[in-house]
Amino acid sequence: MNLEHTALILVGYQNDYFAPDGILRSVAEEPGRVDEVLANTLALIGRLVDTPATLISTPIVLTPDYRALASPSGILHSIKQSGAFALGTPGADNIPQLATFGDRIQYVRGKVGFNAFSDTALQQVLDGRGIRDVLLAGMVTSLCIDSTGRAAYERGYAVHILADCCSARTATEQAFFCHSVFPLYASVINSTEVI
Repeated sequence: MNLEHTALILVGYQNDYFAPDGILRSVAEEPGRVDEVLANTLALIGRLVDTPATLISTPIVLTPDYRALASPSGILHSIKQSGAFALGTPGADNIPQLATFGDRIQYVRGKVGFNAFSDTALQQVLDGRGIRDVLLAGMVTSLCIDSTGRAAYERGYAVHILADCCSARTATEQAFFCHSVFPLYASVINSTEVI
């Protein structure tokens, strides 16, 4: 993997998932898992910040009327009911830890569903930088990570899921996706294997 042609895509690194009082923090599989995912991710960013790798954050931000979620079901229904990721709320803000990396992290906005490519300029950004490999980290393994990973694969990128930098709703779900689903279209690695 040539880091000059590699992008780390951060999915959902926002207060509603990662802040101690985040509305959706309890979605993660077990107590402490969110903190572990965050620590691993920040350590990886720290190792990549002085390399030519592209670092991208793809937050989900929804209008207060949730018009993008006209007929939601499952977790999208929970997001709407709980008021998560609403524009102008602290929960929709990126976690403050990302700010320490300044403009080294590029923000690609427009995500309103599971797939970070849908209705965003993500593919244009990746193609403009000659990206061939994408590393995926964030929340939730079985939803946004899987949807974004499949979309990246279908667009011709080599996809690498960072198992220690993402979390599912349960430990069983995390193991199932990492061992049975992701290997169908991606490699599953830990963040320590990147450099």
